[in-house]
Amino acid sequence: MRTPVNVSAVRVDDEGVFAVTDEEIVIDVLFDGRRIWSFWLTRDGYQHGGGYLVKWPTGLRKYLDGVTNVTLVEHVEQRLLHEEEVRFGTGEERIAVVNERGLPLGIDKSMRLVQTFDTRSAEHVAPLLDSIEEVLGGLAKAGIEAFPAYGTLLGAVRQGKLIGHDSDADLGYVSAHTHPVDVIRASFALQRALADMGYSTSRYSGAAFKVDVREGDGSVRGLDVFGGFLSGGYLYLMGEIRTPFEREWIFPLGTCMLEGRTLPAPADTDRFLTAAYGPSWRVPDPAFHSQTPESTHRRLNGWFRGIRVGRAEWDRAYSRHRHAPPDLDPSPFAQWVRDKEGGTPANLVDIGCGRGVDALWWAEQGTRVVGLDYAPKGSDAVAELAAEKGLDLEIRRFNLLELRSMLSGSARVAQVPGRKVLTGRHIADATDRVGRAHLWRACDMMLRDGGRLYLEFLVRRGHGRYARAHHLRPLPVNLVVRELEARGAVIVTRKVIQEESGGRRTARLVVEWHR
Repeated sequence: MRTPVNVSAVRVDDEGVFAVTDEEIVIDVLFDGRRIWSFWLTRDGYQHGGGYLVKWPTGLRKYLDGVTNVTLVEHVEQRLLHEEEVRFGTGEERIAVVNERGLPLGIDKSMRLVQTFDTRSAEHVAPLLDSIEEVLGGLAKAGIEAFPAYGTLLGAVRQGKLIGHDSDADLGYVSAHTHPVDVIRASFALQRALADMGYSTSRYSGAAFKVDVREGDGSVRGLDVFGGFLSGGYLYLMGEIRTPFEREWIFPLGTCMLEGRTLPAPADTDRFLTAAYGPSWRVPDPAFHSQTPESTHRRLNGWFRGIRVGRAEWDRAYSRHRHAPPDLDPSPFAQWVRDKEGGTPANLVDIGCGRGVDALWWAEQGTRVVGLDYAPKGSDAVAELAAEKGLDLEIRRFNLLELRSMLSGSARVAQVPGRKVLTGRHIADATDRVGRAHLWRACDMMLRDGGRLYLEFLVRRGHGRYARAHHLRPLPVNLVVRELEARGAVIVTRKVIQEESGGRRTARLVVEWHR
């Protein structure tokens, strides 16, 4: 029998959880009897005062103002380690970790505050299970033998149900192709097939995408479809798997049971789960962190992830601001564009619209506005506000790092007749060389019927505080001008603005294409 790990001197306060131990241990944190978070004490904490202090996750901190009964439980053995009534901050009310609809939230394995499966009823997750079966059937019709993967397969094999601390479902497949380019082409074909079935999809990388599934209570949950292939005696699978593998360990597919449903599974689930989680996969670990070799990470990035560089950083930034910005005044850049235009244009396209404040302001002036962005989640609140006001504002997904997204999105704008104004505030400096080349091509296409491109980008960071500075790469003005002129553009105006304090410098360009 396993000897219990000794945990002592436990303290829970506004800073985090402190405890003394001489061995590693996985701890569940419960608020008023509901699991909120799990962590490894020594791995996730730092040495402090003779023990380890694990700080509260960033996403959870805003809820820590009030009173709750905090229980600490050893995850594997469910042994009670500590229990006390704790007051956080100055609040008097019971702490409720819920979303705006009152639905319970918890920290998942990726440290996101989401609706985990242990907060969902069987009725609520039934549509997700239905969709797993339906998507597996759709993939089979397309000639793909797919199966539950990662946490979904782990839960099915280990306990026959969804893992409580997980928050999404994963499917995987091993392509018949052996070259990354062919794997990518096949993945896009699969995405189109699922879109034809009526599903809303969004792409993670060249070999992985997400299917949005609506649950019984209206919640939208992601169903991830990860592509993989066998080559040179190795299995490569998005997420992060590269391991020596034999085809007969996958095919012919076997079966597994998930929430009473029979689903396909790799022929050797033990080998597959060992590849994903290591040899200890049978032991539950709600705080599991994958440790991908750098060589694997580089390979998969180089082959498949060029279309989402920086996307995680933008998503994290926008996830902290789910509601409409409190300051809805337009930027000085937008006001400068209006002055240069001599009034309000009829059609405006805001490339890299971000949270959509400028786009909303333009729409309020009577302009027909299309906002384009890599991470459209940031402008959701503004889009809802525009719809409530009946404004002519549409937000579209637009990825400068994905050629088909850029070409199709640009063609859709170009087919609307008439002169257009394009604005790009901190978009050229938020992407890389490939993204800028696609940006100039997009602008050239969109302005086929005439119009202007107005650009603003960072030239020098300076020392002042700027909200998006860490996402931006300063660009020499002459470099941007050369790239535009190589694309056939004419620079009408160029201007460099020097801040009086902080030393930050930005450039503004007015650009046309003369046919």
